[in-house]
Amino acid sequence: MHADRFFQSTRGRIVEELRRRGSASAADLAASFNLSPNAVRQQLIVLERDGLVVERSVRRGPTKPTLEFSLTPLADRYFPQAYDRMLSAVLRELREQHGPEAVERLFEGIADRTLAKVRERITGDNAHERAAQLGDVLREQGVSATVNLIEGGVELREHHCPYSEVAKENPEVCSVIHRVIDETIGEHAQTESIATGGRECRFEVRSATAAAAP
Repeated sequence: MHADRFFQSTRGRIVEELRRRGSASAADLAASFNLSPNAVRQQLIVLERDGLVVERSVRRGPTKPTLEFSLTPLADRYFPQAYDRMLSAVLRELREQHGPEAVERLFEGIADRTLAKVRERITGDNAHERAAQLGDVLREQGVSATVNLIEGGVELREHHCPYSEVAKENPEVCSVIHRVIDETIGEHAQTESIATGGRECRFEVRSATAAAAP
């Protein structure tokens, strides 16, 4: 399916809106397009069947959970990917000219600047509050992220990553989010990664390791 024609269709407009918002319910999308929720749900069924969207239950308050939809990595094929190739080429050249240490130092610097920006936003009293605040930051950056309480700690899940293709060749890219989690929420373990073939990136912070976090 040609991308231009796809985005002229209702399904394409839904994909584009989910890319912009990160995640949304059928009712949210219906309001955006002046359609009925049932009409949007029919389109979402097709998109889910084609592997372009995934649904999850999200609690938005004291009411019962709401089903929200977000894009899968497969949907990236409809969006321009030239920046992925360019960034990979730049990192490859840096690695070849100055060695892998230069790439590591580059992302250490990026992590430093990222932490300086997010620390003032992540001020919760416990790991769950801090993880929720980090989730808000990630969603503002276009990453569909959810936070869940798990036995003995908290779980942060990224349902798609804008740098997943670059990270396959340059795993140093992932060091930024790893360090941000460690230094704002607590020492974490990653149990799934999009860059290595997983459906999402999943990070767990246990209470014992979160106690010393700022």
